[in-house]
Amino acid sequence: MTAIHEAPPAAAAQPPAPLTRAEKRTLKKADRRRRFLRDRSLVLMTIPAILLVLVFNYAPMFGTVTAFQSYSIYAGFMHSPWTGFTTFQRLFHDPYFWHAFQNTLTLSLVQLVLFFPVPILLALLLNSVLSTKVRTFVQSVVYLPHFFSWVLAITIFQQMLGGAGALNQFLRAHSIGTWDIMTDPGTFKLLITAQVVWKEAGWGIIVFLAALAAIDTQLYEAAAADGAGRWRRLWHITLPGIRSIIVLMLVLQLGNVLTIGFEQMLIQRSAVGRDASEVLDTYAYFYGVVNANFSIGAAASLFKGVLSLILILTANKIAHMFGEDGLYRR
Repeated sequence: MTAIHEAPPAAAAQPPAPLTRAEKRTLKKADRRRRFLRDRSLVLMTIPAILLVLVFNYAPMFGTVTAFQSYSIYAGFMHSPWTGFTTFQRLFHDPYFWHAFQNTLTLSLVQLVLFFPVPILLALLLNSVLSTKVRTFVQSVVYLPHFFSWVLAITIFQQMLGGAGALNQFLRAHSIGTWDIMTDPGTFKLLITAQVVWKEAGWGIIVFLAALAAIDTQLYEAAAADGAGRWRRLWHITLPGIRSIIVLMLVLQLGNVLTIGFEQMLIQRSAVGRDASEVLDTYAYFYGVVNANFSIGAAASLFKGVLSLILILTANKIAHMFGEDGLYRR
């Protein structure tokens, strides 16, 4: 009998050898170079924006050292005496500072409650308009006030609600008592909120309209086929579809809660008085710049910046606890 020789089993495939550290660095550099060459036109377009941020946002941060000095504009940073936290002790013992801080929180809370939902509601209304021409026209109209300066915006309110404005002329013509809203400290919180709504609500709908456009229309068709009405589609499809964007914008708003429009307050300060219009930004300006007490102004601004950072990180942590991404994913 002829012996049958079996073929030897094939050798098992050997796993590739792990890359060395130098090889990994080389691959990463090659990948970065490839992506840069692919997106070089987009990178070049961002250079002006990066320069603006560096010059107007990061370069001034070196001036915060004056909060820890008895700063003199003649001596400069290098020769002004170091005082440590003495400036902050003076700041925290100043009742005008705490009044400005309390006023800032109150005004921000009013704007958060009355202004934040308005862009969402406007976006939902515009999204329900079927005519493209009508939607485009309404968007153009509500966007326009964003490009007005605060001087022009407050002038328009003055012409409508001031002592000689259209409202009081109407009240005089009908023998009704006049009401100068523009100089009433009691309604100043509502006044500035109305100004912000009129000026910025249209611009604020852009993000929400983009989020609404990303929702799959087949979901609405399937819900309508199952008998869901307009309100059920809104509650179960539209709002869940833009929930992450709402949370993101709310986190950003909370991080910006201590920043009230400086120009808006400065222009109307003489009309309603310091007690109603003083916020942290105007406090830093008048007590720091106008009175040449730069250390106090820097300390107030640094306090506001640190507290804003704590607020935005806390709000982002709460968003993560409720299962949302917030500013970034965990």
